[in-house]
Formats: sequence, structure tokens, C-alpha cells
Amino acid sequence: MINLKNVTLRRGTKVLLDQASVTLNPGEKVGLVGRNGAGKSTLFALFNGTLHEDGGDFDMPRSWRMAQVAQNMPETDQPAAEFVLEGDTRLAELRQCLVAAEASGDGMEMAHVYTDLADAGDHDALPRAEALILGLGFRVDELNQPVNSFSGGWRMRLQLARALMCPSDILLLDEPTNHLDLDALVWLEAWLQRYAGTMIVISHDREFLDAVTDVTLHIDHAKLTRYGGNYSAFEILRAQQMELQQASFAKQQDKIAHLQKFINRFKAQASKAKQAQSRVKALERMEKVAPLLADAEFTFGFKEPNNLPNPMLAISEASFGYTVDDAPKAILQGVSKSVLAGQRIGILGANGQGKSTLVKTIARTMPLLAGTLTEGKGLNIGYFAQQELDVLHPQDNPLEHMIRLAKELGPNSGEPSREQDLRNYLGTFNFSGDMVKQAVGTMSGGEKARLVLAMIVWQRPNLLLLDEPTNHLDLATREALSMALNEFEGTVMLVSHDRALLRAVCDEFWMVGRGKVEPFDGDLDDYQRYLLDESKRLRELAKNSAKDASKDVAANTPSLPTEVVVVVAPAAAAAPAPAVSSGEQRKMDALRRQQMAAQTRPLKKELEQNEQRMAAIEKEKSALEQQLSTPLSPAEIAEAGRRLKALTDEVAVLEERWLELTAQLEETT
Repeated sequence: MINLKNVTLRRGTKVLLDQASVTLNPGEKVGLVGRNGAGKSTLFALFNGTLHEDGGDFDMPRSWRMAQVAQNMPETDQPAAEFVLEGDTRLAELRQCLVAAEASGDGMEMAHVYTDLADAGDHDALPRAEALILGLGFRVDELNQPVNSFSGGWRMRLQLARALMCPSDILLLDEPTNHLDLDALVWLEAWLQRYAGTMIVISHDREFLDAVTDVTLHIDHAKLTRYGGNYSAFEILRAQQMELQQASFAKQQDKIAHLQKFINRFKAQASKAKQAQSRVKALERMEKVAPLLADAEFTFGFKEPNNLPNPMLAISEASFGYTVDDAPKAILQGVSKSVLAGQRIGILGANGQGKSTLVKTIARTMPLLAGTLTEGKGLNIGYFAQQELDVLHPQDNPLEHMIRLAKELGPNSGEPSREQDLRNYLGTFNFSGDMVKQAVGTMSGGEKARLVLAMIVWQRPNLLLLDEPTNHLDLATREALSMALNEFEGTVMLVSHDRALLRAVCDEFWMVGRGKVEPFDGDLDDYQRYLLDESKRLRELAKNSAKDASKDVAANTPSLPTEVVVVVAPAAAAAPAPAVSSGEQRKMDALRRQQMAAQTRPLKKELEQNEQRMAAIEKEKSALEQQLSTPLSPAEIAEAGRRLKALTDEVAVLEERWLELTAQLEETT
């Protein structure tokens, strides 16, 4: 297990952990949460050995193998699959040992190494590496492309795959979802739920934390507090703890005031001096309860648009894409859609299918290849680019960005543009003091994202185009964004892998894929099931292709038995098949239908039972969640939390079986 006992950690003069103690047990899945700058990454540095405690005792089993995502951008011409395969350090070490043994001619050593290689999974190592790469959103034709040929975000996905490839007892993940789209995120969740070791993850995606963690470790005011349960359970327990703390603090303040009043009144009277002195000592001995220091959460709001054209956009027979060597390359074709005032549209689809291309074209940063895109009169677009630096100048500071924006929009914007007004405005987005003069290129991802939001809000848009706006935002800022979008009176088009934001903001979805943009009839749970179903379909397709290839090889092998040769002989040499009468054909069809019904009946029965059980679980979960919203004892909260976890695990198993049953029914029908 991992033990921290009275651990103190410093970064420079700042104390990040002060006498912190906690125990993490083997196999636990831990979500590490806290405000930006609280010390989460520093604690990771303690776990991986790059930092040492400044005080107290830290202990982790030396025999544990550790895996984590390398933060450096890989620069290599290695094929992607080979690069990920090298993440299995045990396998790489054994292969080097085998080379050495073969060079020395030591037969006994070679035999031992071959045995160890078999135990380490050498026989299926490459397929495992390829499965990780494909699961994270790469295409089959990209498996052997050089690592350097991919963009930065895709190379970081390869780093993640490399970490998952490494056999480990403890896995450290720092914001693993930042470079993933929703498809890859769903796959990663399923993979991590099967991971057998201890996992500690930092993430600002609450649904991801809920799906993969069962313990929450909270860093707050240089202390570590352990909570049993995922992030949602932590929020409930934390709120109850804060309420109790505030009540205890208020009660103690009343007692202190009463004691102090007695002391002040009677300390000068000889007859009461001894009693007053005893109260002074009682006051000194009293262990003070800390006041509830509620963090000042970041909040903001979008201003009311000056006008709301309806429709906002009219798209007719449009082609979206880009130009390569002066030749247009269309990704989406024949798109005809309308965007109306007040709509909240979530844009779904796998990475590379054209979501960002669609948004960039609407945002006027890419040209339309064909068709028409008609804007409503007075359309004012606020665009949040997936890469913030697409709209920011690294060498300029926030104040310079706002001054430039004010000049571009001119006095007709209706917004104050004096420097002091712009400084005050930036202060509402937590850019205060010297930060307004800090070069954007030196800022964190979260600070850049806040600056982009500030610039968008200032423009008073009536159409918001948001392409992965939460990549670098902490949970508090994501919550603030969600609230602001819900109060926004204009239209929202949102691309995001943050399901909590999509659920809170969007009331309809567009599916981008296979060259089309179509409405998605369902919610995010339906989409997640669709992704799992699609993934299973593609795996089955790959298996069937492999089987067909094997059959083709077998059919062309010279050593085939004679009776098989007769079957594949030319048609001219084959005996003509006897004719079948219509009556016999009907009997055969009826027999086939009976056989099919016999095969599908048990599958349909199990599928019905599966769906009934899932419905019952959802009903029980709703009751438990309602129960948790009422005052409960700690024991009752813990029991409800355990039951919720058990039900969630059961649903995951049932959903996987549901997918298997539906696939079998499709095959038999």
C-alpha cells in the first residue's frame, strides 16, 4: 500500500502539503482532485520519485512497477505500432537478453529467456499494441506511419498508448483525456475499468472520474482528505462535511464569545478573578475549529446579444473540407441544415470525421468548397478554437489582446474601451495586477482558455461556436461555463468530449461522420451505446476478414483433400444441381424459419431479462440518489455509496452482455 504520514511538501517557499497523512490500498482507483495550484502534480512527482518529501514519511512498495504518460513530445521516425510496443519495458528487456544469449550461444539461457518471453505475452504483444492505438482513435492505415508524421495531440495519444502498454502495478495519469475525443474517451474508460492495478488519476472531467474511480483524494489548504466513492459521492460527502464544520465553528464561536464576555467582565474583580483565570486557561486549551473558507468560485456570464437573427444560418448542398496542392478535398458533402435562434446543438462524431472543419468553416476561418452558407442579418459569431493559440498572439499580453479587439470592433460595439475599463474587465476573468501584462505564450492552458472566453464575452455574440472549450479548464471553471451557456440567450454549437457539459447545455445533437451531417436521434447514453456497438461491429468485421483471408489461403494450398478439390473445380465440370419444386422450396424455407426461431428464442429471452434487470437497477439507483440528497448518518451514506457502486458495476456487465446478445441476434437473422 501507499502510506503518507505527516508529509510536508514544498515548491520553493510555498508549502503545498503540511503534515498530510493518507493511506491508499492496492487495487484502488483514486481520483486526485483540488484547485489548480493546490499541489496535485507535485504529489505525482512524489509518487514517481522525481521529488522527495521535505518532512514526514512516504512509503510505497519498491517492487511495484510504475507506468505513467511521458509529458515530452516524442520525436522519432519509428512506426507508431513499434513505438507503442516499446512501452512494454519488460518485453523490451527480455528481447535484449535473447539477443545477448544468442550471441553467446548459451542454449540454457536462451531456453529460460524464451520461457520468460512467453510468460510476458510476446506472442500477442504487437496485436495488443495495435489494439491500444486503434482504441485511441487511429486508423488501421496509420499503424505503421512514423510517429513524427502525426500532430502534437496525436503524438500525445501515442504516449498514452505506450503507458497503457507497460505492465504495471501502479498507473499515474495526469489529465489523460485532454487530447481525446468522445469516442476515444469511452474506449479509455472501458480499458481503465478493467485495469487490475492501483491507479491515481488527475482529471477535470467529472463523468470520467465517476466512471473510473472508487476513491477520491482531495487536496485543500495543504491537507489531504480521503473520501470513499467517486467524484459525485465526494461532492455529496464534502458538502455535508462543510455544513457540519460550519455548524461546529458557529457553535464554538458562541462559546468563545461567552467565555470572553465573562473574562472581560470579571477579571478585575478579586472575588471572581480565579474563575475568570480558569476561563482564560479553558480558552487557551480549546482546540479551535477552522472557519469554513469557501473558495471564491470563478463565475461569468454572456451579455445579452444585440439582436437574434432567425435563422442564424442556412446551409444548402454544402461541401466542407480543405485544399491540398490547389485541389479541394471534401470531408463533408451534400450538407443542408438550418441553425435557428436559441438552439443548443451538440456536434458528435469520431475524430477526423470533420467536426472541427464544419465549425471552422462556419466561423469563417476556412472557405466553403461548394454549395451555399447564408448568414442571418446581424450574425455575430463568438468562436472558441480547439487550439487557443489559433486566435491568440503568444508574444502579446491580455491587455494588448483586449485593446486590439476594441479597435477592431470600433465605437459601435457599445462597450467601454478605455485602458482602465479593459483592465477592470479582465479582472472579472481573474486577470488582475501584473497578469494583464504577462505574455500569453508563458501562460498555462487554463489561463489562455479564460482569456479566449473573456474576448468572446466582450464581443456580445449571438452564435457561439465552441470547439473543445474545456480542454484546460478546471472543474470550477467548467461549472461556470456550463451555467453561463445555460443563461446565454443566443445559439450554441458545441464540440466537446466533456459529457457533463454536453448534457447540461445541449438539447439536440448532430452526428458528423461518413461524409454527412445528420441529426442523432437520442441522448448521450444512446450515443455511448452506439459507440460500443460500432466498436464491437468493427472488431467482428476484422475477425471475419481474417477468417476469410485464412479460407482463401487454404483454398489455394496444393495439399487440399480430393473432395475439396471437387468443390472448387470449374463450373463446367460440375454436375448440374437438381431442380427444386416450389412446394419443396416452401418446406425448406419453413424449416429454416423454425430453426432460426429455435436459435433466437433463448437469445431474445435473455435479452428481455437483461433489459428488465437494467430498468430495475436504474429505478433503484434513482431511489438511492434521492436518498443521498436527504440528511443521512455517515453509516447510511457509506452503505448507499457501496450499493450505488455495486449497481453501477452490474450495469456495466449487463450492457456488455446486451451488446453481445444483440450482435448474436443480428448474425442469426
